[in-house]
Amino acid sequence: MAAFSELLAATGRDLAAFAAPQFVLWAALGLALDALVGDPVFAWHPIRLLGRWLATLERALFRAGLNGYGGGILLFLLLAGTVLPLCFGLLVAARAVHPWAFHGMAALILWACFALRDLIAHGERIARAVARADLPAARHAVSQLVGRDTDRMDLAACGRGAVESLSENLVDGVLSPLVFALLGGPLAAVLFKIISTMDSMVGYKNERYLRFGWCGARVDDVANYLVARGTFLLLVALAWVLPGFHGGKAWRVGRAFHAYVPGPNSGWPEATMAGALGRRIIGPIYKHGALVCDFWLGEPTDPPGASAADIRRSYALLILATLVTLALGGLLARALV
Repeated sequence: MAAFSELLAATGRDLAAFAAPQFVLWAALGLALDALVGDPVFAWHPIRLLGRWLATLERALFRAGLNGYGGGILLFLLLAGTVLPLCFGLLVAARAVHPWAFHGMAALILWACFALRDLIAHGERIARAVARADLPAARHAVSQLVGRDTDRMDLAACGRGAVESLSENLVDGVLSPLVFALLGGPLAAVLFKIISTMDSMVGYKNERYLRFGWCGARVDDVANYLVARGTFLLLVALAWVLPGFHGGKAWRVGRAFHAYVPGPNSGWPEATMAGALGRRIIGPIYKHGALVCDFWLGEPTDPPGASAADIRRSYALLILATLVTLALGGLLARALV
């Protein structure tokens, strides 16, 4: 019993630090696994299990009549109160096997939280279809990233949808979980994924979720708030130093156009990416046959995007932004030692 108590205490100490050096190691290993393996589709994928568990709790809460603000808050508490202890238990069990198993489990948990390779793979499917002028394939590929009427989209619109989604998801699919992992370890990253999954599954402003999804949507806004603005600065800095990009334009467009996009966060990376590429993105968007958006992000003198080359140019910014964030986490951890 004493040995088990010490095991729990040691695991807790390793996870309770702030910006600890081991967090950088685990995040680097998780990103390496993501780069090597990506996000394989299988029924027992941790994020898919999280989604199914969320849906199960949602149905139970609705059956109990808890479909308002309180039910949404309770959903968050139930998810955090079950998933986080499970992850902690996995880490304790791995530590009981061997210290390296503990490090490996932490890396595996973080691997499930990162989606950089999968994001680029989705973008590449669109880029290849656009490059060979295969409109049906481009529409099908972009439908997996964006929620709009794809039957009205031409090849350029499909390309713009790819750039828009890549830049938006850079924040909530890569940099935000990475920042949480670097500052608070794997459990902090899992907490972020709980919040993000709630937002993606119930954070809609429709009749069913207007109140029930409020908690997930608002907490997601808060969780991504600083990272979205940090991504703006990071993309501007990268666009200044990388050939073929436009640092000054990224700064101007990011500041001037970010508020055009609904929500407090997604406009920052989207507008900044448009400026960095020197292209206008978004354009007319239809949902269920209705025009829901008719504005452009980017300077009026820039040509509308986006070609296959535009999509592929964005990959460099996504990858380097991730690596720079990891390096900054390493520097912070070293400064705090």
